[in-house]
This record gives sequence, structure tokens and C-alpha cells, in this order.
Amino acid sequence: MPSPIGLIELCANPEGIQAITFVDTQTQAETDTPILKKAAEQLAEYFNGHRQDFDLPLAAGGTAFQQQVWHALVSIPFGQTGSYLDIARKIGNPAAVRAVGAANGKNPLSIVVPCHRIIGSNGNLTGYAGGLERKAWLLQHEQSQQRLGDW
Repeated sequence: MPSPIGLIELCANPEGIQAITFVDTQTQAETDTPILKKAAEQLAEYFNGHRQDFDLPLAAGGTAFQQQVWHALVSIPFGQTGSYLDIARKIGNPAAVRAVGAANGKNPLSIVVPCHRIIGSNGNLTGYAGGLERKAWLLQHEQSQQRLGDW
């Protein structure tokens, strides 16, 4: 699907969304399933400033630890940021900062599982699989929507 920050590829199985990734070109033919249609609609609402939270069945594969980190990422409120340390504390393992960073980097569900909301402890942007320009755009988008009081 097209977005203001590039082409997004959505992948799903019958249980839910498996991946939401930024791509340079469309690699596969479009398949219009109810799950993919719902995901595309909710992402469009997000980009149009009409959605803060997603209500989608998620089916991303990952280790138990990765799943725990990804679940914690969803708890970072719209328009706000956190750090790897914040997530490590949230999952009850403050010594796992590096492991949290690695799990964050493996998140296959861009935007919906908001790894873009993770910044460095010093306030600087840290890596993002979609690129730092997209990360900066997503954070600015959310913060501007929050300031507008549309919610």
C-alpha cells in the first residue's frame, strides 16, 4: 500500500498480520483478504490522523522473548517515546537492555508495534529498519496529532 513515507508491504496468514514492512517496489501481486483490507484501512486512518491505536489480529513469528518485547512496545502511548531501558524494565529484566534492542530491531510489524517510538536514552534517534527519515516522520506525525487535540 502507498503511504506518505513510502510503499508498505502487508503480509498475513489466516490468523493475522505477519509483517508490515517498508519496501522500495511492489514485489508480489496484491491479495485482498479481510485481514489485509482491515490492516490497510487502519494504516490509512493512522496516516490521515484519525487513528492512534490498532485493532488487528497479529501473527508475527518470534521467540518468546521477542514477543514479550514487542508486546511491551505497544504500551508506549501514541506521540510519546521510550528507551530500550524502559522496555527492559517493563518486562521485568532491566539488565536485558541489549537483548531488548536486538528484539526491537527484529520487529516485523512496523507502525502497528511501534518500535519507531524507541529513542536513545540521550534523546537522539536510534536505528530503525525503515530508515531514520521515516522514524523521524512517524514521531513528528504522532506528536503533531497529539498537539492538535484531535483525540
